[in-house]
Parts: sequence; structure tokens; C-alpha cells
Amino acid sequence: MQVSRRSFIKGALTGGAVTTAFGFDVRPALAQARELKIARTTETHSICPYCAVACSVIIHTLGDKAHNVTPSVVHVEGDPDSPINRGALCSKGITLRQFVVNDRRLTRPLYRAPGSHEWKTIPWDEALERMARLIKNSRDAGFEEKDAEGRVVNRLTNTAMIGGCTDTNEINYLLGKFRFGLGVVAYENQARL
Repeated sequence: MQVSRRSFIKGALTGGAVTTAFGFDVRPALAQARELKIARTTETHSICPYCAVACSVIIHTLGDKAHNVTPSVVHVEGDPDSPINRGALCSKGITLRQFVVNDRRLTRPLYRAPGSHEWKTIPWDEALERMARLIKNSRDAGFEEKDAEGRVVNRLTNTAMIGGCTDTNEINYLLGKFRFGLGVVAYENQARL
């Protein structure tokens, strides 16, 4: 069995029979550790969504085991067991908690009519129907089945698609399938998939 540095320290410092390690008394440290903000949290291992490096992160969630409590992310840290980042996160990765827990994060569709200066909240059904209709209209207007020389190209050149670094691999996979299904040629993605 291979023992990592993290599991060795966890085992050495949390074992009930071990009160000293490396020549000093660890009881005060254990008492302090009980008061940490991550003491009663659930650890979830994930991947930072900001770039193609794929640094491993540990997300600490509080309140996700109780039925009457809304779970919330209280801390995000780099995973020290990861061979990619070894516990380190860049300046963007360390802000993941603010990305998730943010009162300015959009949670419903907004629509601004042409010429209007105001955004209004619309229902999801209306937003999805409007997007589908506009995509269909654009595809009908710009789809090319054959080029000037009569070769089959099945492409859509009047529409472009953009993906983002905060999209998961699964979302980017589905965006790719959606793009190929429509025939969209112009595509950009920060994550370089």
C-alpha cells in the first residue's frame, strides 16, 4: 500500500492513541483543528474550470447533509494529492468560491428588446423557445448545402459559436455535437478543446 504525505499526516495526527508526533505534543493542535471552518464540511473533489491545465480542487460544502438547510460552499483549496498542481492554485483558481457563491450570478433568463435600455426577466420556456426560433431562422437563411462548384459542404457561415473556459468537458462535448449538427464553421473556445 502506498501512503501519501497527506494520508500519513492525517493518520498520525488524528489517531486516538497518538498524542505526540515528531517530539511535540499535538493535543493543542488537534483542539484548534476542531474549530476550523472546514471541520464539519463535506469534501468534494473537482477540477478548476478556468483553463486547460485542469488543476484539482477540493470544495468544502457546509449543510449538504441536512434536509432543511441549503448547502453552501465555504472553502475551495487546491488538492495536494494531485500530480498536476500539488495543492497550488493560480490567482483565478483560488477565486472559485466567489464564482459559485455570488449574489450577482444570473439564475434566470433576462431579455432586452431591440432598442430598449432595460433588461426584463422572462420564463425559461419563453427563453428556450425564442433561442430555438432564432437559431432555426438563421440556419434557414444561411445554410449552404453545396458550394459554387457543386460539392456537398453542408455548412452554416452566417452563425458563429463560442465556448468558455468555465464550461465543463461534457458541456463542450455537447456544444461540439450541436455545432456539427447545425453545420456551424466559425467556432472559438478559450479552453482549446
